[in-house]
Amino acid sequence: MTGRAGAWTEDPYTEAIGDGRGPLHLRARDGWSLALDVERWCAAADAADLSVLDRCRGTVLDIGCGPGRLVTALHADGHPSLGIDLNPAAVARTRARGGSALRRSVFEPLPAPGTWDTALLMDGNIGIGGDPALLLRRVARLVPPGGLLLAEVATEDVDQRLHVWMESAGGAAGTPFPWARVGAAALHRLAALSGWLAEDSWSKDAHEFVALRRA
Repeated sequence: MTGRAGAWTEDPYTEAIGDGRGPLHLRARDGWSLALDVERWCAAADAADLSVLDRCRGTVLDIGCGPGRLVTALHADGHPSLGIDLNPAAVARTRARGGSALRRSVFEPLPAPGTWDTALLMDGNIGIGGDPALLLRRVARLVPPGGLLLAEVATEDVDQRLHVWMESAGGAAGTPFPWARVGAAALHRLAALSGWLAEDSWSKDAHEFVALRRA
């Protein structure tokens, strides 16, 4: 998987991030659709986010950081942190807000591999690449033994592999790409096969989260 191509670098996602608002949807051929909360991504960290950030320890890598609300909040709280994202507009917006970010895929070489104390997969980013088990194994190489992964999961008990695209209100559609949706139970099953131990799970304001510890 390269870090320079695909829907996350295209319109309509770039336009939505630049404008700071949607509507923007993920859609699949079977009619499945998910509204993407662009306004939330472009705002300050909210109470659900803070329930995650309060659990962060040491250096933090935010995978798929988007426009940087979490990296910005971590920086303000004194946590050394780095966001990575494929989209140049998202990286630029993160930096403009005072956070550190690189235009990079999680599957590309990254700074300080094996030393990040905490990794984040928020906003459904456990779906990156369409293969959560592969993603979990990759993240396990980015944190040390005992390192922490904090992930947002679907609120339903689901374990889906999809090909989706992004679509704006005007009907502009991006390139289809593989994605995945997993709930807490599915993530726990995948984690047990990928070098992680389940540590905690919690809900906040209609968002569901899981904490995993690298074995």
